[in-house]
Amino acid sequence: MAVDGDKLQELINRMFGDVGAAMGAALVLLGDKFGFYKTLAAAGPLTPAELASKTGTVERYVREWAAAQAAAGYINYDAASGRFSISPEQALVLADETGPAFFPAMYEIAAAAVRDEPKVANAFRNGGGVGWHEHDPCLFRGTERFFRPGYAMHLVSEWIPALDGVKQKLERGARVADVGCGHGASVILMAKAFPKSKFFGFDYHQPSIDRAREAAREAGVADRATFERAAAKDYPGTFDLVAFFDCLHDMGDPVGAAAHVKSSLAQDGTWMVVEPFGNDRLEDNLNPIGRIFYAASTMICVPGSMSQEVGLGLGTQAGETRLTEVLKAGGFSRVRRATATPFNLVLEARP
Repeated sequence: MAVDGDKLQELINRMFGDVGAAMGAALVLLGDKFGFYKTLAAAGPLTPAELASKTGTVERYVREWAAAQAAAGYINYDAASGRFSISPEQALVLADETGPAFFPAMYEIAAAAVRDEPKVANAFRNGGGVGWHEHDPCLFRGTERFFRPGYAMHLVSEWIPALDGVKQKLERGARVADVGCGHGASVILMAKAFPKSKFFGFDYHQPSIDRAREAAREAGVADRATFERAAAKDYPGTFDLVAFFDCLHDMGDPVGAAAHVKSSLAQDGTWMVVEPFGNDRLEDNLNPIGRIFYAASTMICVPGSMSQEVGLGLGTQAGETRLTEVLKAGGFSRVRRATATPFNLVLEARP
């Protein structure tokens, strides 16, 4: 086969960029861990020696780190002064943990994928899967930190109002289950917004439940937000609203989970299913967002599902049609798209 030189060079250039990004992931984690970005945002421009002094680190390492980050375009370098700085846009992405575009958390998720590659490789060879609890702990922290800003931006102001009559119920006082709650970010956001309602977070991962309880106490909502260890097919109670945030596709038996949700809903109850946005056809997901979602699906989501009973393996890009089929197979006759963002699909399901 003849090789097109221009296409070859284009591919090589792209892979150079990808390798630089892959190696730079560790540098972003270091910048986040030692507060380099936050310090530059608060006190920059700074020399490497000044940045090291303010963060309690060693200048020689900081100098190399800063050079690499400037080469990546993540921070800026002024040759005349020998100082490094961070722009408002860079700070929003790298230093503002409460903002809408915080990215270091995604690098924690990427780090977990690399660290867990041997486990996933074994599943490739021998079948089975890798349970959520079997992953590197940075995955749990990164997941909460990554999803929290998006939930803070959309959950109370857009997603809940898009559900038929649910906002009014929560304002009056309702019982809400958040299944697969992780570290409890979504529960805490709802508990703050709707003080008359009671919120119950369920997750099978006990360390996440422990952290969620701690976070609820820190947020001052422990009186109305409680957390218990339970799986999607056996959590107890009856609820006016059940919410699944970015977790249905991770479940081995999502149809069985749907059936349990139906049995746990009060009369006229609602199930809100928030999933990563995906089009129904693979060819429509071949874009930068799809690239990240398919990679996460390969390394985290499908192995998680395959480690459980049934092992349906929906994946992060299941698409609205496939998700609707699953919800209806679990006994829900009315399923509609309530709203969507470029990253999330929000479905409303009723029996």
